[in-house]
Amino acid sequence: MDFDRLFHSRVEILPLRLRSRPVKLTLVDWSIIAAYFLFNILIGFYYKSRAGAGISEFFLSGRNVPWWLAGTSMVATTFAADTPLVVTGLVARNGIAGNWLWWNMVASGMLTVFLFSRMWRRSGVTTDIELAELRYSGKPAAFLRGFRSIYLGVLMNCIILGWVNLAMVKILMLVLGVTKDQALWIVLGIIALTSLISTLSGLWGVLVTDMFQFVIKMGMVIVLAVAAVHAVGGIDQMKTRLGGEGGPFLSFVPDLNSVWMPAITFFVYIAVNWWATWYPGAEPGGGGYVAQRMFSAKDERKSLLATLWFNVAHYALRPWPWVITGLASVILYPHLADPETGYVRVMIDYLPASLRGLMVAAFAAAFMSTVGTQLNWGASYLVNDFYRRFLRPAESDRHYVTASQVATLGLTIVSAIITHYMDSIAGAWKLLIATGAGTGSVLILRWYWWRINAWSEVSAMAAAFVVSIALQTVFHLDSDNPVQFAWIILITVAVTTVVWLAATFLTAPEADATLATFYRRVRPSVAGWRPVARLAPEVEPSRDLIRNLVDWLFGCLLIYSSLFGIGRIILKNYLSGALFLAVAIGSAAVIYRDLSRRGWSSVME
Repeated sequence: MDFDRLFHSRVEILPLRLRSRPVKLTLVDWSIIAAYFLFNILIGFYYKSRAGAGISEFFLSGRNVPWWLAGTSMVATTFAADTPLVVTGLVARNGIAGNWLWWNMVASGMLTVFLFSRMWRRSGVTTDIELAELRYSGKPAAFLRGFRSIYLGVLMNCIILGWVNLAMVKILMLVLGVTKDQALWIVLGIIALTSLISTLSGLWGVLVTDMFQFVIKMGMVIVLAVAAVHAVGGIDQMKTRLGGEGGPFLSFVPDLNSVWMPAITFFVYIAVNWWATWYPGAEPGGGGYVAQRMFSAKDERKSLLATLWFNVAHYALRPWPWVITGLASVILYPHLADPETGYVRVMIDYLPASLRGLMVAAFAAAFMSTVGTQLNWGASYLVNDFYRRFLRPAESDRHYVTASQVATLGLTIVSAIITHYMDSIAGAWKLLIATGAGTGSVLILRWYWWRINAWSEVSAMAAAFVVSIALQTVFHLDSDNPVQFAWIILITVAVTTVVWLAATFLTAPEADATLATFYRRVRPSVAGWRPVARLAPEVEPSRDLIRNLVDWLFGCLLIYSSLFGIGRIILKNYLSGALFLAVAIGSAAVIYRDLSRRGWSSVME
């Protein structure tokens, strides 16, 4: 899940006074917007026959997707319509360093790249939930698969869609000057169109439209950042008006004595949150639509490269246009009650009139890329992991494709209903997010320790839910308070870890046959699988864990050095920027050399 859905815990509908200056769209602008939607529809019809060939084509594009398309689709999906607004709000409240609320997840992303992407691809599953019955057996495994298919595919997925929908309502109210109800009808029309494309074309259509949409929206946020810098008099003027070098707005590192990021909270983000907490789109060990893209790659090498490109683009390349516009909005609109609206107001007031149609199309692209993925991904859970597994296990591929199309339409309807009532769900969303704390260690170790069983996961889920809910409702710890949030995470992780370890050792391990089948197919590191490796002597033991961890460390260094280097250069700190980029190049060289030594010199072919 992208960070805007995690931290944007409340979407406010703006009062009428903020709709006083809508964008004036000309006939040319409306023509551009119409052409954008028409092109998306044509893509959907173009891939219709391929998507109907079978469930593998509908959900995984026949496992034949090039790395650059799979990776770019991940980036496009995490670029929702409200993502720039959330970054603007973070910057306006806490400066550049406010982005550590999501920058801390670099370590988790790099784990997926070097420790999990290849094993996910080898598993051969259709969804990450299906892994439960490959790794485990019996009724606990079936429960895990069935429960998660509904919990994630319907409940969590539709709440995510509801937040994204409501954010688009907020944008349209500002841009077009319409009422909430009018904006909601427009959003429902865009959702219906997106659902049509996803229903017709399956994942191929989603991937190709993602690529097209990413080019549009990334190009336009760069143009808007340039316009914002020009509006405040250039980079030098921006830095001066924000307090100069070392000031709170321009610092890349948070002040650990601050109210919003005290030392204990920063510690939790850097040392605990990224591996211990589960939430959609950033699951420890990979999962969700990120896993879906890994499954769709041509082979395990392309799966690794797709996730590497995604993380580089997601963390190092994509944020700076949003950050720069956010900094400019602090100067241009210093007293906004809702700082997130500063992004849209910069567009309304300072974007050249000739580009407004393209910018509206870019917002639509950001919205549609996220919705399209969520619909296809959610339908894959409902059909593959519930309907086919428990209700109709012996039907034809054509039947399951039709069921997938019906599921897509059903999710569209449910998400629209949730959007209508979203104001009453804000508190529930915060509770749902907190319930993932403590489960991450199980999701990681199930790949690297044979002794993990189905009860480990079941007990971790139950303990995390009960403890986090109790801390917030009985002991009244507030997740909006940084210090109390840190204690919620630390206590939940500690208790959940004790519970799942106890459950693991108090229950029997999985059957030898199940473990051996998993080991033969996935080939995890032999270090944690020695008893099982003896059952499969024909499998060459994998001893690359240490090398993968080294690549992980250099991968984190690559991302952070690139992120800070690009930022320094944009802010005209050329020497320090060049040094950061030199470190990034050196880190990339180390990773490439290691992969080449393993016979991966042709990884980019």
